[in-house]
Amino acid sequence: MQDILNVWGGGQLMAFSALDGKTDFDHGMVLRTAFDGFAIECKLPRDDAKIWFSDAPPVKTYLAGDHFKCTSDQGEVTGVLPDAYHLLIEGPCRVESLNGAFEHEVRGNRTLIGSRGFFNPAWLDADINDIFAQRRKWLDKHCANLPSRATAKALSQLKTQCYSAEGQLLHDFTTPDRWPHKMAWLWDTVFHALGLRHFEPQFARDSISAVFDSQQPNGFIPLGMSPYYSSRVTQPPVLGFGIKMLMQTHPDPAWERELYPKLGRFAKWIMANRDSDGAGLVEWHIEQYEFCRSGESGMDNSSRFDGAIQLDAPDFNAFLALDCEVLADMATRHGTPEEVKYWQDHHQRLCRLINERLWDPEKKFYFDYDVKTNKRLDVMASSGFLPLLCGAATPEQARELRDHLYNPETFHTPLRVPSIARCCEKYYSKDMWRGPVWINVNHMIACALERYGFVAESEELIRETMAEQEHFYEKYGVFFEFYDDRREIDPPQLLRKGAPNPTEPSAFHQVFFDYGWSATLYLDMICR
Repeated sequence: MQDILNVWGGGQLMAFSALDGKTDFDHGMVLRTAFDGFAIECKLPRDDAKIWFSDAPPVKTYLAGDHFKCTSDQGEVTGVLPDAYHLLIEGPCRVESLNGAFEHEVRGNRTLIGSRGFFNPAWLDADINDIFAQRRKWLDKHCANLPSRATAKALSQLKTQCYSAEGQLLHDFTTPDRWPHKMAWLWDTVFHALGLRHFEPQFARDSISAVFDSQQPNGFIPLGMSPYYSSRVTQPPVLGFGIKMLMQTHPDPAWERELYPKLGRFAKWIMANRDSDGAGLVEWHIEQYEFCRSGESGMDNSSRFDGAIQLDAPDFNAFLALDCEVLADMATRHGTPEEVKYWQDHHQRLCRLINERLWDPEKKFYFDYDVKTNKRLDVMASSGFLPLLCGAATPEQARELRDHLYNPETFHTPLRVPSIARCCEKYYSKDMWRGPVWINVNHMIACALERYGFVAESEELIRETMAEQEHFYEKYGVFFEFYDDRREIDPPQLLRKGAPNPTEPSAFHQVFFDYGWSATLYLDMICR
């Protein structure tokens, strides 16, 4: 492993992992590599501190998500996260911008920084090399048979996403990036579990169970959840997709039996609360925030939602139909014949309505449908491929959708699959879901292509997606949140709900650098 994890760049996250012990949602410390030199920013909910090693980048780097060893013009420095609250450093450094949330102590060539109220100077006497070896052991174990240099980064990043059970979340859970998102999120959790299942299958199952821990008695599951908070809207119902994938690789009948009624209540809640016109298809909740019309959809600022209107959505209905299909299968083992038929009927009904209302026979694509004006939109978005995922498309429709992936006028951009088609230039920008490529959508489209027998096309899309991730990992040391479909600019220059700002501490208006599902789905793709 001498030549891996050797890319230094700003925005790389470090944190103590639940795979090594107990985390602390409110008081655990998160680290981020700085953009302005060889330095690390320490982050707590309300405060920051900064540790400087050199004004120049390190000349030699080994940087994992919870331990590092780097050499600069000032000498060699080693760092480890011994627990959730501390960073122990051996080597030359200076601590700046220290404030009330942090404590630190220096003893000889060692520096300890930690969360106030949990600070334990005894860590200064710890065997730093032993802790370093413990942290590296997990990576050594899982990297041994995987070919890509980027694999080690993805594994290291995955490890830092893991929290231990706390508060209302009775199971271990995951988060997209530890900072600034921090919480668990419904569909992110599923995509994390798809990567985790190859290395920590029990943690993968637990993380999905944690999402159900926040389920309300009426079946509702929130968009985001923390040990002490839950959102008031939901998020894409891909839990059935995740359960199905985990059961394929690591079957656990008892776990599936426990989740079967919970998943059923969620599907019923959606059907009862997201069909505003009563016509049988469901619509995402719409917000009035200009830069996030539909956070519930997961495609926050997509051009699809610019009109802030209720739309029968191809993605929402495809996810719900897939859940019904999965529930019918689960009912054969854990339900009754009546329940099997109930879920099969809903799956067939949704697939029929998707084709009747959302398919445009001239453009040969699925579009959102305005339930007020009774017209399909003209925004051609990547969501239109997702009815393949639930089997709604006929074989002929599937071929026509496949052909769009090779049509330079629609979705065959230099990097596929753009979130907005090339022919929809008036709706396009380099801002999140208004054009750029997202790893989770490419992953789902690849799975959907396989369902229809387009195996070569699926593998080609996976290779193309992974190659882009690997290219920018080598340049920046991270897996980005999204990528430029036209390969005109690098990810840090893309927009996020307005403007790029890679040094803004609040971070919500920049492309996220160490983004959760970009890493975990890379792992799932490489393991497949």
